[in-house]
Amino acid sequence: MGAEFRCGTVAIIGRPNVGKSTLLNHLVGQKVSITSNKAQTTRHRITGILTDATTQFLFLDTPGFQKTHDNALNRVLNRTVSQTVIDADVVVAIVEATRFSDADEQVLKQAANSAHLILVISKCDRMKDKSKLFSFLTEMQSKANFVAMVPISVQQKQTLDELKKVIRAHLPIAPAIHDAENFTDRSERFMAAEFIREKVFRQLGDELPYAANVLIDKFEEVGGLRRIFASIVVEKTSQKAILIGEKGERLKRIGTDARKEMEASFGCKIYLELWVRIKKGWADDGALIRQYGYE
Repeated sequence: MGAEFRCGTVAIIGRPNVGKSTLLNHLVGQKVSITSNKAQTTRHRITGILTDATTQFLFLDTPGFQKTHDNALNRVLNRTVSQTVIDADVVVAIVEATRFSDADEQVLKQAANSAHLILVISKCDRMKDKSKLFSFLTEMQSKANFVAMVPISVQQKQTLDELKKVIRAHLPIAPAIHDAENFTDRSERFMAAEFIREKVFRQLGDELPYAANVLIDKFEEVGGLRRIFASIVVEKTSQKAILIGEKGERLKRIGTDARKEMEASFGCKIYLELWVRIKKGWADDGALIRQYGYE
């Protein structure tokens, strides 16, 4: 008799920029969550779905838990992390090999009551002295009540396979919730906004504060074409000028890169128009945060 089928939710948590979204994308084998070097690029709880013969994993990517930005948006993002941890069947906490900071400590406190907490030690392939990994694992054992600790490199498939095996053991026996071919529960409209926001952060880096948002004004399907009209929302006139760039070149480059990403992901031609809007103080305005889709 074959193994009983398992299906459950797996929250991926960690400090900002530790590699949560990158891990999610590698586990699912598709780009589900956007990545950049800017803290809290991920702002929503995004589900990546992976289904094999015995398991359906529902991976929940979360914002990086941190206390640096004390505004309404950041408080909402931190609540998202806390609620995701409560809801999940398994919690995967990521730390970098041999690096454990106060920010990592704060994250683990969020998961202190999780019955199935797995520690993932990332970037192990970058360690030249492997003996340091053993001492780091020994040190981490005292940090929380982990059911397992798994060293990984997202570039090494066998380490990801081992992580999935460990996660599976702690998921409930249950039927699949989603069709096997689905890799996310998010709509194309949502993913389009995320792809644009990623390109904004990647193009501008530290030139633009993290309080930039993308709204899809119109999303039309016409035959095999998607017509997408979107606004990038910033807080200041000076930020708008930086975003547009000289003769509109920067905004054009953001649009081109986002369009190519959408065409590869959606499997169709994309017509994309981008505009830049100013909304002063939106990241500290509770009503606007809800209007922009943050829970």
